[in-house]
Amino acid sequence: MGLSALTPPPLADDTAETRLEFADNRLLIDLCGEFDRNLAQVEHALGVQILRRGNQLELVGEAGPRGRAADVLRALYGRLEQGRGLEAGDIDALLRIGTAGPRPGDQLEMFQSGRMEIRTRKKTIEPRTPAQRAYVEALYGHEMAFGIGPAGTGKTYLAVAVAVAMFADGHVDRIVLSRPAVEAGERLGFLPGDMRDKVDPYMQPLYDALNDFLPGKMLAKLMEEKRIEIAPLAFMRGRTLSRAFVVLDEAQNATAMQMKMFLTRLGEGSRMVVTGDRSQVDLPRGMASGLGEAERILKGVKGVSFSYFTSGDVVRHPLVARIIEAYERDEATAS
Repeated sequence: MGLSALTPPPLADDTAETRLEFADNRLLIDLCGEFDRNLAQVEHALGVQILRRGNQLELVGEAGPRGRAADVLRALYGRLEQGRGLEAGDIDALLRIGTAGPRPGDQLEMFQSGRMEIRTRKKTIEPRTPAQRAYVEALYGHEMAFGIGPAGTGKTYLAVAVAVAMFADGHVDRIVLSRPAVEAGERLGFLPGDMRDKVDPYMQPLYDALNDFLPGKMLAKLMEEKRIEIAPLAFMRGRTLSRAFVVLDEAQNATAMQMKMFLTRLGEGSRMVVTGDRSQVDLPRGMASGLGEAERILKGVKGVSFSYFTSGDVVRHPLVARIIEAYERDEATAS
C-alpha cells in the first residue's frame, strides 16, 4: 500500500516510538485531517502521542497502545488509497473495532476492505461495527429482521438505508415506515393542528433518515405518489403490504396485540424490519411490550432473524456510549 513501519528497539521503561512512512503526501494530509484533528482523535482514544515529520508519523507511547494506533493508522490510510472518504465517525468506529472483540485483525481487515456498502441517491453507507455488518447481512438475507439494542446504534438508520437501496434497485415497489404514536409525557390531543400535524413530530426521525438518503424533490414526489409512506402503527390495521420494504421503529412501544397485527401485514415480495430498545418502553405501567413477546415467540422461526447491539455499537457522539454504559451498570447494581 506504499506504507511501511520501522520500529526501533524499546526503551527500558517500555515507552518507545514507532515510525510509519507514507508514500503519498496528499493522502497523508487527508489522514491527518484539518489541524491534525484525526491524529488528535487517535491520540486521545489510545493514550499515545503522534508527531508528524515530513512523510512520516512518529508514534510515542507504551507498546500495546502504540501498536493499536499503528494498526488504526494503517487501516485508515488503506481506506484513503481506495478512494473512500474519512470522517470522525469512521475513525471512532475503527478505534472500537480495533480494540474490541475476539478477532480484531479480521475486524480491521473488514473495515479496510469496504466489501459491504449500501448505495443510495445521496450517499454511500457502510456498517461501522461487526454487529452492524451482521445486521445489514440479515436485512438483505431475511424476509423479517429484528434489530434490538440501545439508542444510537444505527438500527433504524441502516434499515432505512437498505430500504432506499432496495427500492432504487427495483426489488420493492414502495417503502412503508411506521412507529407507535406513544406519548412520553405529552398528549397528542393537546398538540395543535390536524391529525397529520399531531402525528408528524413522532415520525420526524424517519423523515430525517430519508432526507439523508434521497434528494428533497425526489422524496417529496415519492411521498406524494404514496411510494414512500410514513404512518403511525395504528394506521397499519387491515392492510396487506406486498412488494414493500416495511420498517417498524420504536417497537418496544407496541403492545402485544399491535405487534401481532403489524407482523401479519407482510405480503408477497416484501421485507419487514422491526427495531427497538427494550430499555426505553413508554407504555403505561403494567402493559407488556410486544417486542419482548415477539422475540420470545419468533426465535427459531425460519425466515426471521434477530440482531443485537450494545453500547459498543453506538455511532453517535462517544459520550452517548458512556451514558448507556453508566445506565446499564446502575441497572445491574439495582438488580
